[in-house]
Amino acid sequence: MAFSARTQIAAALILTLALTMPATAGQPSDAAYLAFEKGQYLTALKEAERAAKQGDPAAHLLIGRIHAAGLGVPADFAKAAKAYAAAARLGDNDARLSLALLYARGKGVRKDKAMAADLFEAAAKAGIAAAQYNLALLIIEGEVRKPDLSAAVSWLEKAAAQGHAQAQYDLAGLYAAGTGVKRDERKAAELMGKAARSGNIAAQIEYAIMLFKGRGVKKDQARAAELFRAAAERGNPVAQNRLARLYANGLGVRKDAQEAVKWHLLARDAGVSDFWLDLFMAELTPAQREAAEKAARNWALESVTR
Repeated sequence: MAFSARTQIAAALILTLALTMPATAGQPSDAAYLAFEKGQYLTALKEAERAAKQGDPAAHLLIGRIHAAGLGVPADFAKAAKAYAAAARLGDNDARLSLALLYARGKGVRKDKAMAADLFEAAAKAGIAAAQYNLALLIIEGEVRKPDLSAAVSWLEKAAAQGHAQAQYDLAGLYAAGTGVKRDERKAAELMGKAARSGNIAAQIEYAIMLFKGRGVKKDQARAAELFRAAAERGNPVAQNRLARLYANGLGVRKDAQEAVKWHLLARDAGVSDFWLDLFMAELTPAQREAAEKAARNWALESVTR
């Protein structure tokens, strides 16, 4: 697995805004929280605004979530940023994380990665896994902090230990490549397996490859096939291509030409070509090809409603 710490990890900076109350956050007033849980967002906003006037940081955080997500009101990142800032001043670390994400993206505030890094660091030191992960990426990026791979690895380790799947995936890549850490294929496989079990599609594919080749983990082609299928069913064309090859060769699964071609067609339609599978498909009877094409069409139609 090719892995460049500077270009690949930094490019993956997680800036997705959480749209629900984080598990670590304090709860605003019962009325606001219950209304939010029921989807009564305008009522939740009203109750949260009332609690916020009493200096409740969790209430400010909820107000920010509602405005950022546009729940019952038009999305307004400026209002979200104002609410997050109020909660952050009151010591709420989830608010610091959310505000850092806005500064990193320039949403509702002027883009300021230095401010984002400071906020990430404050939340990271308080044990917020997503903040630890994003701080690591900003350190690796080296735009506003001096590049320090050892420090970045330390934050990735902390986030990974808390079950942050993307941190586990990135850290696995570092161990596999020996970048910033001593090369350790067993450790890489362990971390990749954890990320895969969390549902990270990229990790499912990489861990499947590790299992298939017995790299850092006991060789298990059947388990590899299961992971390729899990990612393929979620529409990943690389996994679909790999699964097609397994079915074509009967590796980890019972050999099935129709299944092989079905997955090949889906992968190819998504832009992953495979000349060898094209030749394999050409050797099928017209009836087999028609059945595979029908299966691929049905899967594509069903995936729209999944």
